[in-house]
Amino acid sequence: MSVIKRIIQDSIERVKVDELLMDEYEQAGYGGITLTKTPLGAQINLFAMRPGRVIGKRGRAIKAASLRLETELGLPNPQITVVEVEVPEMNPRIMASRIANALERGVHFRRAIFWSLRRIMDSGAIGCEILLKGPLRSQRSRFEKVVEGYVPKSGDPALTYVRHATMHVKMKRGVLGVTVSIVPPDAKFPDKVSLDELPEIEYKPPIVVEPETPEAEAQPEGEEPTSEEAEKVVLPETPKTEASEEEVVVEEAPAAEEVSVEEAESLVEEGSITEDKPEVVPETVEPIPEEEPTTVETETAEKEEPAIEETEAAKTEEPEKEEE
Repeated sequence: MSVIKRIIQDSIERVKVDELLMDEYEQAGYGGITLTKTPLGAQINLFAMRPGRVIGKRGRAIKAASLRLETELGLPNPQITVVEVEVPEMNPRIMASRIANALERGVHFRRAIFWSLRRIMDSGAIGCEILLKGPLRSQRSRFEKVVEGYVPKSGDPALTYVRHATMHVKMKRGVLGVTVSIVPPDAKFPDKVSLDELPEIEYKPPIVVEPETPEAEAQPEGEEPTSEEAEKVVLPETPKTEASEEEVVVEEAPAAEEVSVEEAESLVEEGSITEDKPEVVPETVEPIPEEEPTTVETETAEKEEPAIEETEAAKTEEPEKEEE
């Protein structure tokens, strides 16, 4: 047997097993199977919403299903493993069966497909497409399609990540086909780039180097500047004026102490103060003008000059008397 015929035969066998188990466990929330052939037999993984109904009481239901597979389809030693579906909204087979059940109960088709679309997208799917074909309103066939999110149509991502399922519903007007396509949240597409794994780069502002002053260079490291040095650096020197000098003189002048009468008498008895010299208590010290000393010196100089001339005249008169 050629490879192509072997692949076709395995696919037909898988579809037959799927249809048989779907009819058997329709009320258990059937979600599909995976079939693998081993030398010991056929290993089947069955996905269902309610595993208890698949297994049955003491495993009677699952034993009956495995017996049917062996007798009707000729599978050698089938071993069925039940797997619970944690998120039914991510399984297209379960959602298609829900839409089919809603249509059989008489729910409007638009309400059924929009309800299923909203449930699928709220569960975290990247994209979803629901296609309903058949005689919806009249005997003439038409289709209704609703799409939300990102659903690739061709290429490797469409074959690898997109999950498809089709269910058929028998209505009064005819048979309706429900096709559900779901893109799970763990799908990775080559055109979708994520930057979440890149390391975070902290922004560092540029360092501004200030010119160093000569005083800062002379100061040794590790020592803080004193208060006097800080004042020299911060406060600029102001030119001294005459008014400032006068203020300094007034501030430096000691304040005269007031002496009471009893203290003055005690001081007179001790002899430190005489009665002839009464105490003078200066109330305020007036600044001495700068021009007064110069005037005094000039007057004294003018007064001293005639005395010098008189002495010279006396000296000249004395030798004249001696000559006579």
